[in-house]
Amino acid sequence: MKREDPTARDSRRRFVRALHVWVGLITALPILAWASSGLLYAWPGAIEGGRVELIDAARIRLTPNEALDRANSFAGRKLPITALTLLVREGRPTYQAIGGMGADSLLIDAETGEVRPTPPPDLLTRYFRQAHFYFFAGRWQIPLLISLSLLSCLSALTGIYLRLALWKGSGAQPARASHDG
Repeated sequence: MKREDPTARDSRRRFVRALHVWVGLITALPILAWASSGLLYAWPGAIEGGRVELIDAARIRLTPNEALDRANSFAGRKLPITALTLLVREGRPTYQAIGGMGADSLLIDAETGEVRPTPPPDLLTRYFRQAHFYFFAGRWQIPLLISLSLLSCLSALTGIYLRLALWKGSGAQPARASHDG
């Protein structure tokens, strides 16, 4: 059985160790951002929409269809609305008409029918949306997430390789019977 050159083995381990460290660092940063943004979401009121308030149905004067008509009239065209949500905003029942992936939305007061653009989110809400859902990546969101998943797999595999190499190189061999005589 041919023995492997110890220098080549050490060189390969150093390369795999360096690869493992760098891939780990690259994948740890997005995971840290994702985890910290999830922590923000767990704190009530830390981000926009973090509080849940009961809707007083008696105060609602507009139907969902009327709210959609008001939004279209405000914009001067038929909007590509993908979601219409009834929520309490600033103590008032309000419809939020959303057009595709949370971008461009309008607020329609469910009592008065007044329409206004949704104000830009505060800093924590922007961080939450960008870091948790990777909205910053735009159309590259899915390829980015797949790439980060593959890098995480590579990090795990190099870690397993290094552990096995360490276990093999530590001299963990079967016990031999001693023949002291």
